[in-house]
Order: sequence, then C-alpha cells, then structure tokens
Amino acid sequence: MVKEEILMEEEEEEGKGNLEEEEEEEEEQMQKKNRKCKNVIEEIAEKLKTAVEEVEKIEAAKEIRKLVRKSSFSGKTRSRFSAAGVIPPLVDMLQPCSYSLLAREAALLALLNLASRNERNKIRIVASGAIPPLVELLKFQNGNLKELAAAAILTLSAAAANKPTIAASGVGPLLVQILSSGTVQGRVDSVTALHNLSTSKEDPKLVLDATAVYPLMNLLKDCKKYSKFAEKTTALLEILSNSEEGRDAITNADGGILTLVETVEDGSLVSTEHAVGALLSLCQSSRDKYRELILKEGAIPGLLRLTAEGTPLAQERAKTLLDLLRDSPPENRFSSSTLERIVYDFATQVDGTDKAADTAKRLLQDMVHRSMELSMSRLQLRASSCTPSKVQSS
Repeated sequence: MVKEEILMEEEEEEGKGNLEEEEEEEEEQMQKKNRKCKNVIEEIAEKLKTAVEEVEKIEAAKEIRKLVRKSSFSGKTRSRFSAAGVIPPLVDMLQPCSYSLLAREAALLALLNLASRNERNKIRIVASGAIPPLVELLKFQNGNLKELAAAAILTLSAAAANKPTIAASGVGPLLVQILSSGTVQGRVDSVTALHNLSTSKEDPKLVLDATAVYPLMNLLKDCKKYSKFAEKTTALLEILSNSEEGRDAITNADGGILTLVETVEDGSLVSTEHAVGALLSLCQSSRDKYRELILKEGAIPGLLRLTAEGTPLAQERAKTLLDLLRDSPPENRFSSSTLERIVYDFATQVDGTDKAADTAKRLLQDMVHRSMELSMSRLQLRASSCTPSKVQSS
C-alpha cells in the first residue's frame, strides 16, 4: 500500500514536471514569435520612412495593413506600429499633390486598420494632420476613395478628442452629399459620422444644416424604424428640428411628418424618443402652424401608446405633445398628469393602495388601446370618404 502511494506521488511529480516543461516551451515559443513580429514591424517601418520610390512606400503600407489584419494580437501590433513611427509618413502619403491615387488608397487602408479599436492611434492620426487631406478625398469623384475617406472620418470621430478638429474642418456638407449619392455602406458610415460629430459638445451647426433633412428623411422612410441606423437618423432629425430652417425642411419633405409619426409607432425606444422630440419641437415652435399637420398624419394612437410604453423622456414628451394637440384652450386643457391622478385615485378606491399602481397602469393601457381603435376607425372612415373623389379626378 505504501509502495503504491509512493509510486502515485512519483507519477504526479513527473506529470507536474512535464507540464511545467511544456509551459516553459510555450512561453519561449511565444517570446520568439513576439521578437520576430517586433523585428518585422521595425523593418516595415524603416522601409516606409526611408523609401524614396513611391512603389516601395505603397508596398510598406500594404504590409502594415496585412500584418495588422492577420496578427493574433492585433491590438499590440497596432501599438507597436505606432511606436515605430509609421503614422506621420502614412498621413504624408495622403497629400494630393505629392502622391498618386494608388499611394493614397494604400495609406488610407493602413491608417484605417491602425485606428480601429485603438483610441491613442486615432488621436495620433488626427494630430499628424490627416483631416485636411481626408476632406479633399471626400470631394473626389472616385467613389471608392470618397467612401474610404468617409469610413476614416467615422472611425476617427469616435475619439472625443478628435471631434472639435473634425467638426471645424467643413466635413459636414461633404458627408451629407454621400447620404444622397453613396452606396449603402457609404450612407451608413456618413450618418454615423454625422451622429458622432453632432452629438458632441461642439455646435451642431458646424456639421449639420437644413439641407441634410431631405436625404435623412428618405433614408428613414426606407429603413426599419427599430434599427440602430434609424436611431441615429432620428437623432439627427431631432437636432435639425431645433432650427426654423430645419422645421421648414421637415414639413416640406415628401411625407416628412408622416415618417416621424410612423417612427413613433414602430420605432425602438431610442428612435421613438427622438421622433416624438422632433414632432414636439415643431408644435412648440408654432402650435397653430403644425398642430393640424401632425393630427392629419394620425399621430394620436402612437403618442398614446408612448405615454405608457416609452422611455421616461419619451413619455414626458408624448404627454406634452398630446396636450398641445388638443382642441381646448390652454387654461381649460385636461393634462395627462391630471388624467393619471384621476385613474390612480379610482384604482385606489377599487383595489386598495397596494394594488393601485398596477390597476392604474392596466386601466391607462386599456384607454390607450381603445383610443387607438377609435382613431384608426376615424382614419379608415376618412380614407374611404376620400376614395370616390380620387377616382373621379383621375
């Protein structure tokens, strides 16, 4: 028995020894791999910085992109390339007067890979002067380069420290142009870049003006109202609704108010909050001008639902807008908060204090549901009454 125990202990010790040897070998292999990678990075960086011929610089830029993409430790690889000093020469390759389109594209792709998921590199790229040549690329007729530049602006604008420089560069109108004429990916990148820049501490007017309303509204019409894309688009439209020019553009856009109403009905929690914010901004600026326009698009059902199911801010906005849309004058208006108090008091009398909150919520939801049904019936009746005249006029 003692012998067996001794043998077992010896086997365990031998197993531990083998395991330690394997771990040491793995660590040594990893160190060799790191040293080799570091040497390769330094060689590529030196090649990029000292090359005289453009073709060699292009080759080095492509190697940087390839190594970052293929590396198992891409985060470390990005940092090592940056430490090796590749960012300034890559930014220099973006200059329109000094390098060909092929060189600029290779440099841009390398910079995009270095900036991805690396805040410090994003800041270094902008500090090295990348924004002016990127703005020039956005003016280009070459669609691929233009959209690569938009992707770069999107990536770089994710760093808060970069936003003032980018916002002040005149990039806004160029991104708005891509909203109308770019590919799907180009439009998504442009909306996200505009969102990054417009929701920062900088003045949104530096980036956005009323000309953005029409393409944004068209994009919102065509996308799923609960998507992340719709959330960013409605956020931009809400910002634009705070100016008179923006409100006029929303009203004049084909189906502009209707699209916002549909977003209130079908959007995510975020997009409904922004859409109702835009509608409220319109109505608060001039109730007489916008009240009928909003009512005509059947806004009441969605707003009523939002008072029960939206975010706290969306609920507050929906209640305020419903008050503004009522026929009664302000002094006689029956506020949403008053209605809630009456329902709560009634629920307390029926079910007691403990269950009052749940009962009141169910009663309010039932009222919302019934109101929606009545509004839909009225809309259907109005639509059917309009049909004969349309047929006759055609």
